[in-house]
Amino acid sequence: MGKKDRYQNRIELLQGTLDLLILQTLQWGPRHGYGITQAIKTRSTDLLQVDTGSLYPALHRLERARFIAARWTVSANNQRVRLYRLTSAGKQQLLSERSRWDQLSAAIAGVLAPQTLEEES
Repeated sequence: MGKKDRYQNRIELLQGTLDLLILQTLQWGPRHGYGITQAIKTRSTDLLQVDTGSLYPALHRLERARFIAARWTVSANNQRVRLYRLTSAGKQQLLSERSRWDQLSAAIAGVLAPQTLEEES
């Protein structure tokens, strides 16, 4: 695997993780872009901050895949904003991504906590 392939895999993992976070956030209800970033930031106790340069390409990608839908509306402070919501396909994708995330987390935990394996030897 070349250096370029390793970099591409890393980007895909990050995009997939961001997609999962966006889908989960929209599971709690429709939000505009800023609301999505604030929900992720708040729920992660300020550890995860999504910049607009990452958020909007992910939103467009998810909308093209029909996992989310968007419509224009006017916010409480009278600004025109796009409101995003989770679609039925997005709910299924969220379940699938959560399952993969749980598998990945368990696999990483197994590597980080090798005493269980060493005790079995």
